[in-house]
Amino acid sequence: MTVCASKEVAGTACSLPGDAAARGMRNHTQRRRRVWQTGFFVLFVLAPWFDLFRYDLTVGHAWILTFPWRLGLDEFSAGKISAGQAALQVVLRLFLPLLTIAGMLLGVAWLWGRLYCGWLCPHFSVVETLNELMRRACGRFSFWDTPVHSMDGTSPRRQDARWWLVLILLTIGFAFTWAVVLLSYLLPPAEVYGHLWHGVLRRSEALFLGAATIVLSLEFFLGRHLFCRYACAVGMFQSLAWIANPNAMVVGFSRKRASACSVCVPARAFACELACPMRLKPRALKRHMFACTQCGKCLEACQTAQSGRPPGTLLRWVDSDAARAGEAGFTSSVRSDWR
Repeated sequence: MTVCASKEVAGTACSLPGDAAARGMRNHTQRRRRVWQTGFFVLFVLAPWFDLFRYDLTVGHAWILTFPWRLGLDEFSAGKISAGQAALQVVLRLFLPLLTIAGMLLGVAWLWGRLYCGWLCPHFSVVETLNELMRRACGRFSFWDTPVHSMDGTSPRRQDARWWLVLILLTIGFAFTWAVVLLSYLLPPAEVYGHLWHGVLRRSEALFLGAATIVLSLEFFLGRHLFCRYACAVGMFQSLAWIANPNAMVVGFSRKRASACSVCVPARAFACELACPMRLKPRALKRHMFACTQCGKCLEACQTAQSGRPPGTLLRWVDSDAARAGEAGFTSSVRSDWR
């Protein structure tokens, strides 16, 4: 995941993400990330239709890659297999696949961090979208953030209250979409969508969709990145694996050129911090970047802010010795100005 400067960057004044100039300078990393996010979201929606992965409550077993997946407990209840055979089937058909998937996910996180979160997770793509809409509506990325100022530091960035309507409608729309998709992982998708289309939902379906839409709407509107940082078990375990590996890929900061960060001071905030969807401080030590999703937006923001100022960006991806050298508590024989 390299970050390449665009020719359009040269001579441009510092612009924060969201400005027209910054939008025109998105590098290939962000475009590629959007492609991965879109593709995975489509897979998330369509997987139940093709029985790629779901648990069907109506038949009492899961579907994996179009094949029925049973644990063998029915055979045990019917007296066809012994308790030992049933226990072995549970281990082979449930725990072993789960541990394999978890091991692969943690193996990726060990080397590169929370790539699943930043590059695939359908929830995180919603987080980024609603963050930007809230910024347009009220000049903040969440209710708990300070206002995002313009680059001259004298006034909040332009905001338009009409974006509140778009934000609210999209929040509810995302929440309802998620509720419908989640229900299709539990009931036959054709049945769920058919009942919804004809307006003949069963009481249980209506209760599930109503409750899930309300809960998800509140989470999308109020929590978003807070859920990703503090409540998501998938993200938490990835972060633990990443933190445990001192050689893992991390955003490195050129300490010797720290004074160049003054280019962002007129904005009363640092461009890299304002760009981060998780509201982290990318120039901080790795242990303070526990929830980093490796989205690379901070690198893009710094690249834009430092355009026309040789030798360019102060942030870049580092790993191995360069990653170890900057984290207090880790020893390294390499002296590097990158942390």
